[in-house]
Amino acid sequence: MKIIIVGCGKIGTAILANLVDEGHEAVAIDNDPDIITEITNIYDVIGVCGNGADGEVLEEAGIADAELFAAVTDSDELNMLACFLAKRMGASQTIARIRNPEYNDKNLSFMRHQLELSSSINPEKVAARELFNLIKLPGAMKIESFARGNYEMIELKLKAESPIVDCSLWELRKKYDQKFLVCVVQRGEEVYIPDGNFVLKAGDRIGIAASTVEGAKLFRALGIMKKQVKNVMIIGAGRTSYYLASKLLNVGANVTIIEKDHKRCKFIADHLPGATVIEGDGASQEILLEEGLRSVDSFIALTGMDEQNILVSIFAQSNKVPQVITKVNRPELASMAENLGLDTIISPCKIISDRLSGYARALENSLGSEMETLYTLMDDKAEALEFIVREDFEELDIPLKELSIKRNVLIAGIIRGRKPIIPTGDDFIHEGDHVIVLAAGKRINTLTEIFDKR
Repeated sequence: MKIIIVGCGKIGTAILANLVDEGHEAVAIDNDPDIITEITNIYDVIGVCGNGADGEVLEEAGIADAELFAAVTDSDELNMLACFLAKRMGASQTIARIRNPEYNDKNLSFMRHQLELSSSINPEKVAARELFNLIKLPGAMKIESFARGNYEMIELKLKAESPIVDCSLWELRKKYDQKFLVCVVQRGEEVYIPDGNFVLKAGDRIGIAASTVEGAKLFRALGIMKKQVKNVMIIGAGRTSYYLASKLLNVGANVTIIEKDHKRCKFIADHLPGATVIEGDGASQEILLEEGLRSVDSFIALTGMDEQNILVSIFAQSNKVPQVITKVNRPELASMAENLGLDTIISPCKIISDRLSGYARALENSLGSEMETLYTLMDDKAEALEFIVREDFEELDIPLKELSIKRNVLIAGIIRGRKPIIPTGDDFIHEGDHVIVLAAGKRINTLTEIFDKR
C-alpha cells in the first residue's frame, strides 16, 4: 500500500518506521532538507522536501496513487489543509493530527465532515486516556482497551512476592474466582502463548485479558491494587498533562502540576482551576520534596525531554512513590529505562504509530471481518488485534473446539453486545461479535488467517 506521511518529527518518524516494517511503500514529506536526508538514509522510504500543503509537492510525492495520507506536523491547520488538498488530488484516505484543546469534539466532527477527513488523531489526548487507565489500575505496566473500553489487555511484571509466582495457569483458574485469561508471557527475550500447564515465574511479564470490572477485581485479589489513587503529581504542563489533569479532576483526584514555563503555568491555572500549579523546575529534587513527593500516590513525568523524565522518575521511585509513570518516546531510551527499574513507560509516538499501522492494515484486508484495533505488546514481540465479525465470515457459529487455530495464536476474548466472554472450546463466533486475538511472532491481517485449514 502506498502511504504518504507529512511531517517527520518524532511521531512522523515512528510512523514511518512502523510502515516500513509492515512492508508498505512509504513517502515522507518535510520542509527541512536535513531531516529528509536523514530519514531516507535510515529507512527505505521516498523523501520529498517541501510544504505538505503545496499541490506541486503533493504531486511530486505521487498523491494521486496514495491509498493513505497522514499529516502529522506540529501545525493543526497545516495538517487539515494538507489533508483537504490530498483528498481533492486523489488520496483515498486522509488522517490529520489535531492537538489543540480548543478543537473540541463538536468542532472536530464539523471539520472532519467539511474537510472529508477519514480520521483525526490527537497523540496527547490518546496518551492521557492511557495514563488515566493506568492510574485507575495501579500495578499495571500497560493497559490496552477493546470494544470501546469493555474489555482490556493488562500487562504486569510478576514480582518475587506475587502470590501467583510458581503457579500453573490451571491452578490460577481454581485459585481465583475472577474471569480472566493469562494469554501471553514474556520471559527474557522469549514470548509464549501459554497453555494450562505453563508455570509463571518471578520476573515474567504477563498479559491478562479481562473485562474492566473483572480486571480490577483480580488486581485487588492479588494485592496489587490496595487503594485508589487520590494524590497525583505531574511534571510538565504540556497538552498531555492538560488532558490527563482534566480527567483526574473530574473523578475527584488532587492534582499538582510542576512546570517552569510561565505561560504554560498560566494556561493550566486558567483552564483547570482545580489543579495546584507550581511554577518551578520539576527536575529539582528540593522542589519535588517541598511539594509533597513522598505523600503522592502517583508520580507522572511528562516533560518534553526523555532523559529528564527518566531521571526524575528514578528519584520518585527511590522515595517509595507507589506508582511512577514515565513518558519516553525514543525506543532506545525506553529499553534503558526498563533496565533501570522503571516498569510503567508510555510513548505517545508508539501509541499513534501503532494506531496508524492498524488503520493501514485494516484498509488492506477485510475478508469476513473488519479490523477495529491493533496493539503491539511485549516489546513488539506480540500483537493484540480486535476484529468485528461480518456475515461472510466462514467459521460462523462453529464451536471453537472444532476449529484448528494456528500455533502461537490465541482467541483471548469475545465481546457479544456488551457481554465479554472468556472463550472455551464450547464457545463460538457469531456475526457482529468483537473477537480479540493474540499472536506472537506473526502478522495477522484478517480473522480468517488465525485458522489452520490444512
